[in-house]
Amino acid sequence: MQKDNPIPTRLKEARKKVGITQKDLGVRIGMEPSSASGRMNHYEKGRHTPDIGTLRRMADELGVPLNYFFCESELSAELACLVDKLSDEDKAALIEKLDSER
Repeated sequence: MQKDNPIPTRLKEARKKVGITQKDLGVRIGMEPSSASGRMNHYEKGRHTPDIGTLRRMADELGVPLNYFFCESELSAELACLVDKLSDEDKAALIEKLDSER
């Protein structure tokens, strides 16, 4: 059974959390103002899927890691954001701790 594409849901959630419109996000990542709202709406509705470069610019603008868009559950998405905020040293320590608990 194939899961739905999580990108539209994650994109809309991250955009709303930051408090900007579809058009604002599109313009901020380099889209033409006249088409930004429509293009972003298509991404959020799942009619089109952004290429990886566009997705990366959206992640940077919304303050989320790129992998956030691919998380299928809320917990995984939240965890991706929290882990992304850790320093590399803290990430390594977390990996070591989790590996030792297996």
